[in-house]
Amino acid sequence: MRTLLVFCLLFLSACAVPLPLIPIDDRSVEPGTQVMRGSETFQLLGTPLKVGDPLPSVVLFNRNLQAVDLASLQGEVLLISVVPSLDTQVCERQTHMLADFTDDQAAQVKRITISRDLPFAQKRFSEELPELGKVYYLSDYAEANFGRATGLLIDQIHLLARAVIVVDRQGIVRYLQVVPTITHLPNLNSGLAFAAQLAKQ
Repeated sequence: MRTLLVFCLLFLSACAVPLPLIPIDDRSVEPGTQVMRGSETFQLLGTPLKVGDPLPSVVLFNRNLQAVDLASLQGEVLLISVVPSLDTQVCERQTHMLADFTDDQAAQVKRITISRDLPFAQKRFSEELPELGKVYYLSDYAEANFGRATGLLIDQIHLLARAVIVVDRQGIVRYLQVVPTITHLPNLNSGLAFAAQLAKQ
């Protein structure tokens, strides 16, 4: 009984520990350049995406292994959150931030998370955290076509760089932030504000 009490106290005290502060970065680098992880520098591979470009027509997969062409989402304002892997603390926090926007803030904005996690992993992640149900998940696991078509594929580790992309109803990229240090969060508030303004037009 005493052992159980000690375990409960330890568990509750652990829950009371504040989450570590993860820096929110306002800076951005160009796709196809470089990002940092700690003291390491990584090259970004692929064709660099630019503001004013159409969102590439590439096939990704949803949580049910159904193929989805990004071009088919034209007609909606998209707020795309790109993360290296949902199974990391920073990526989980980024996805929470994407889901936490109120309905008023996110009216008529489709919120999407893209990563190279397997669709099964994305499905498990979303089912374990049902509060994130307003986020639409797409996987670039097969051949990294999205990463290569945007200049966001990280050389050596073959994950996606951390980024925020806003796309208008005509499928044109209007906002782009690629976080220089992949252990930092992007400024999702700025991206959402931009997307919400587009949605009003």
